[in-house]
Amino acid sequence: MSVKTGSKPGLKTGAKTGVKTRSTAIVLLCAALTFGCTTTGYFELPPGSEIEIYERPAVTPDSSGMIEMKPFFWTAAGGVPYKLKKNGEVVKEGRLPARFRVVSIFWPPLALIYWPIGFNSDQTNDLTQ
Repeated sequence: MSVKTGSKPGLKTGAKTGVKTRSTAIVLLCAALTFGCTTTGYFELPPGSEIEIYERPAVTPDSSGMIEMKPFFWTAAGGVPYKLKKNGEVVKEGRLPARFRVVSIFWPPLALIYWPIGFNSDQTNDLTQ
């Protein structure tokens, strides 16, 4: 009776297969971290003003009006609180539209608990009026 050892026919083994799989996993992890840990909103602000969102440091949108930041806790479900500031003084305050981030379901348990709310990126928040 003889015993065969070795790999099955058609099964690739070796260092190249492991490296390719590892590289793919690293790329997917980086993409997930990039897209899973931020929320993006679009804004129109009066000239010379900046916006403080969810009691975080004041920011100014880039040239396209985009602001990207960490998502928000459940307390922002009714709207993300903001303060529009000009020369350090509050000019306007209110709540920005928010929505549930479906991606937070796939980041258990922390994302669903701590970061389930994000900007509604389907619209531009016009705060010029």
